[in-house]
Amino acid sequence: MHVIALLLVLLSGMLHAVWNLFAKKSVNKSVFLWLAHWVGTIVFLPGAWYEWGSFAFTLKSMGLLAGSMFIHGLYLFLLARTYQIGDLSQAYPIMRGISPIIVPLVAVLLLGETMSSLGWVCILAIIAGIVWVSGGRALFRQPAHTHHTLLLAGAVGICVSGYIVVDKIAIESSIPPIVLNEATNIANLLALTLAVIRSKGIAAEWKLNYRTIIIGGILAPGGYMLFLYALTLAPASQLAPMREIGTVFGTLFGLLLLNEPQGRSRIIGSLLITAGVIGLGFL
Repeated sequence: MHVIALLLVLLSGMLHAVWNLFAKKSVNKSVFLWLAHWVGTIVFLPGAWYEWGSFAFTLKSMGLLAGSMFIHGLYLFLLARTYQIGDLSQAYPIMRGISPIIVPLVAVLLLGETMSSLGWVCILAIIAGIVWVSGGRALFRQPAHTHHTLLLAGAVGICVSGYIVVDKIAIESSIPPIVLNEATNIANLLALTLAVIRSKGIAAEWKLNYRTIIIGGILAPGGYMLFLYALTLAPASQLAPMREIGTVFGTLFGLLLLNEPQGRSRIIGSLLITAGVIGLGFL
């Protein structure tokens, strides 16, 4: 794997875990994410505007932009609902662990990439980690809100898989990463606007968390843009799993900073997921 691509992806994964911590700590998750994406949209608008004319407006490129915007918007809507009811240390590894399973399968089946026998072993390790984080054999004895958390986290993971594949194709179709990133920022705003207006909590959330809103608003699109640039240097089947190194950071943040329960099992599960994604990344 290209060394620069590897470094970009590792940094992207860490930044992703940090802004997810900020979102989990917020009062109103939808409002926080909405305000943060306003920050990101404004900060990256000049660069997106500069690059806007550097790609061809074809039916394919417009379709890819529209598809990416839809999936990103759905992702953020589900993410807000997940953090409203679930623990960071449980939901985050599941959300980020689903993608390394689905993306390599899609990359192999649809994008013509290859996967070795060891790669499939790594995928099994990721699946085992997700089961462990979810509660293992005790899963069905857990309260209903835990089951809802797992379903929502799984849905978020599917969205992550979807937008990685679509965005990889978009980048290969000469859509500049910063333009793609800005389009998805706008989609995220649209996805949350109705819920935010109904909540009437914009002023309160800004007053309480304006510092993390600003920082998160830069980290969220900035970290993903690092990943988009990395996709121009190496295959999606390797880079997508490596980005999930943030799973360990997300789990530790939840356990150490938010004092969430079941620390041992969640750490073991996140380590299994991490071992799997690192294995995939170095194949």
